[in-house]
Amino acid sequence: PEALDFVARLDAAFAARRFDLLTERRRRAALLRGGTPLDFSRATKSIREDPDWRVARPAPGLTDRRVEITGPPERSMAVNALNSGAQVWMADFEDATSPTWENIVRGQLTLIDAIDRRIDFTTTSGKEYRLTDRPATIMVRPRGWHLTEKHLVIDERPVPAALVDFGLYFFHCARRQIDAGSGPYFYLPKLENRYEARLWNDVFLLAQDLLDIPRGTVRATVLIETITAAFEMEEILYELREHSAGLNAGRWDYL
Repeated sequence: PEALDFVARLDAAFAARRFDLLTERRRRAALLRGGTPLDFSRATKSIREDPDWRVARPAPGLTDRRVEITGPPERSMAVNALNSGAQVWMADFEDATSPTWENIVRGQLTLIDAIDRRIDFTTTSGKEYRLTDRPATIMVRPRGWHLTEKHLVIDERPVPAALVDFGLYFFHCARRQIDAGSGPYFYLPKLENRYEARLWNDVFLLAQDLLDIPRGTVRATVLIETITAAFEMEEILYELREHSAGLNAGRWDYL
């Protein structure tokens, strides 16, 4: 119940802004389809040209990210990914996970067990899965702003899936990760502009305040996988600068 109350607090604070941003997405898409040229914003030229602002320094466990691996937060996948030798495992609630309620809940439980090192198990065929002494750093990719979670409803409205995935993980695992020498780290998918990055930054600020976690503890890498975001990369970094862990352009998104 406390975790759901936490998600409800996030929903109350940010669901309306999310709705407005999705409305703006549709408006802008219509303009682009109608022939409006896509270009860098004049309004944020000063951000792009200002050499003085900086993003946050790399957090513990994120100084070396030469090899990252991704997959759904399923138990055997988690053990294999954490033991793979990669520096980072992105536990993916988005593209890699079919969003059934069972998968979402089991995924959250898997992450708790992984951080607590209670994820070892033996299959019915006798194969053993054991966590190594130096597992990969965990980053979590919640679902995008455009999706909702129909199994959690407030005032007859489904809760944004991004807030469900982020909120449950942050509530249960942020302090665990800090105590383990790491932190609550995230990959943010499908962002289209700086305003959506600003919304995430405000989510991070409130979540940290609600759990008495110092501001700036969260780190987030933004996936550049929309053409509009590619025209606002500096602005996205600027909005998230207190919590930024850089940008990532996957090869398939580039193509």
